[in-house]
Amino acid sequence: MQTLHFNDAFLQALPGDPVTSNHPRQIQEAIYAYVSPTPVKAPTLVAYSSEAAVLIGLNDTDCTSDQFLQTFAGNSQLPGMQPHATCYGGHQFGNWAGQLGDGRAINLGEVGTPQDHWMLQLKGAGPTPFSRTADGLAVMRSSVREFLCSEAMFHLGVPTTRALSLIGTGEAVLRDMLYDGNAAYEPGAVVCRMSRSFIRFGHYQMLAARNELDLLRDLTNFVIDHDFPHLKHLSDTNERIITWFNEVCTRTAELMAHWMRVGFVHGVMNTDNMSILGETIDYGPYGWLEDFDQDWTPNTTDASQRRYRYGQQPAIGQWNLLQLANAVLPLLGDAKGLEVGLSTYAQHYEQTWQMMMAAKLGLQKYDKKVVDQLMALLTAAETDMTLFYRNLMSAAPLEPACTAALTDAYYQPNQLTDALLNQQRQWLERYAATLKEQQVSESTRRATMQHTNPKFVLRNYLAQLAIDDAHKGDFGGVKALLDVLRHPYDEQPGREAYAQKRPEWARTKVGCSMLSCSS
Repeated sequence: MQTLHFNDAFLQALPGDPVTSNHPRQIQEAIYAYVSPTPVKAPTLVAYSSEAAVLIGLNDTDCTSDQFLQTFAGNSQLPGMQPHATCYGGHQFGNWAGQLGDGRAINLGEVGTPQDHWMLQLKGAGPTPFSRTADGLAVMRSSVREFLCSEAMFHLGVPTTRALSLIGTGEAVLRDMLYDGNAAYEPGAVVCRMSRSFIRFGHYQMLAARNELDLLRDLTNFVIDHDFPHLKHLSDTNERIITWFNEVCTRTAELMAHWMRVGFVHGVMNTDNMSILGETIDYGPYGWLEDFDQDWTPNTTDASQRRYRYGQQPAIGQWNLLQLANAVLPLLGDAKGLEVGLSTYAQHYEQTWQMMMAAKLGLQKYDKKVVDQLMALLTAAETDMTLFYRNLMSAAPLEPACTAALTDAYYQPNQLTDALLNQQRQWLERYAATLKEQQVSESTRRATMQHTNPKFVLRNYLAQLAIDDAHKGDFGGVKALLDVLRHPYDEQPGREAYAQKRPEWARTKVGCSMLSCSS
């Protein structure tokens, strides 16, 4: 395997816990603790991402070597690695939870390249000082979902952490998947994740809660210098922090608009699961919106409150940013600049969402009446969101072929009443008139829609089918699905089965319709 060049910029700039033993504890005046991955008995390479590998200078030969397998299973370390877990806090489902930290993640170190830097992190590699009473391990089902979705989101154009590898451990892990008292042993796995930074909103919250303002300032300066270098020239401390916060708000707004565009529901938008880079992070009980339902959440823990439902994600994004603002406020003393950032978030999200909705329909500019009428149409019957937009692209709105194509997007044929069909016809007429008013050609409409509306997404049932095969030792389904998800906007003849709407058997199947935080 080619040499990876590790640096320890994060470890050098910020203090670690002097205690080196691996036992659960609260730490003070430190932001990380040294800890090594737990070796596993019989690692097996399930899959790897060649696109992620090339970012750190690795090729296919490297990724299929024994050294790669042993390293990213947690069995061996490369020169320069200094494994550590970081400490952060967070609001979970709206309530302050105190110290949390990397309980199931271990940073191996940061790889420097001529163009960039990438922190490599193992998820499921054993306990850390922040695991509390947990074992720090992960199971195959959640690891398959994390690996596939990380790469799927990248190819969709959604900001995300990356996944380098998925490795089976050859060991069994005890989990109570639905927290109903029916624990069972499942195959274990480890995912190697990559990001320029794994710093979360919760890192700032933890330091503010401990009133460690000097360390809070040091962390903020490090993140700006290391991951927002275009702001380094700002000499005024307050201006630097406010400008940085405003950019975090803007990036988060854009992330929320992307989630809404592709129908992604994170499922657990706690502040400790929010990336300072505006990336999707921590693929736990996520799901893809199949039936267009603004109130849907895949997370069984959130089934009653539905705090993190699809339609509320943008509002939760702003709420989480408010908690970040409260954390950095002691560095400023005046909230005005932060309040501007929060207002900017709302404005930028709305602008981005409107542009996104216009593009999803192939329009030159947003039309409120068309979109409002469309939202009513999508919720009037059980409608597959991905198929509706993709099929709408297939023919001009007033052609019979367009109406026929839209029929395939509905789950319940008995819901196609005369009233619904009339509602659909009225909307198509308005839509066609708007295209004409905006002078959008049919070829331009289709091209814009094709680049905005994916044909292939990681549907919940597709992920579960790959997981079922992986549990039997067959990893072909994972690899095939990964390959399909590399080209989500292409037609991919012969792979139509991956674009079909949810089958009826998956409507209430665990893993397809409901998930927990259990990993």
